[in-house]
Amino acid sequence: MARLWLLLSAFAGFTGVALGAFAAHGLKQRLTPEYLAVFQTGTHYQLIHALALFGVGLLALQMPGRLVNLAGGAFALGILLFSGSLYLLTLSGIGKLGIITPFGGVAFLIGWLCLGLAAWRLA
Repeated sequence: MARLWLLLSAFAGFTGVALGAFAAHGLKQRLTPEYLAVFQTGTHYQLIHALALFGVGLLALQMPGRLVNLAGGAFALGILLFSGSLYLLTLSGIGKLGIITPFGGVAFLIGWLCLGLAAWRLA
């Protein structure tokens, strides 16, 4: 599983930087300042959790286990739901997509909880 988490980390990091640049240069004139800030929040959380996935991948090499894998899955799901919903909301203007965002936030919290529990169980 370590390879999966490291690959997802690289993908999330790459696309997070690309989307951030796209927002700064390509969307600045097309989005309201409020929507631009929402889009940038999505990239911010995506990049933070790309690093979290990198940590999970490294941890999975040293300490493979269910909690570590749950953390990786939760972080990946969180990126998809939280950041993805913010991107879609800002680009489409469909405000109802915002109802998905908190589910991504909960996934992030579950990921951090699993990571903490895995650390607690270290001998």
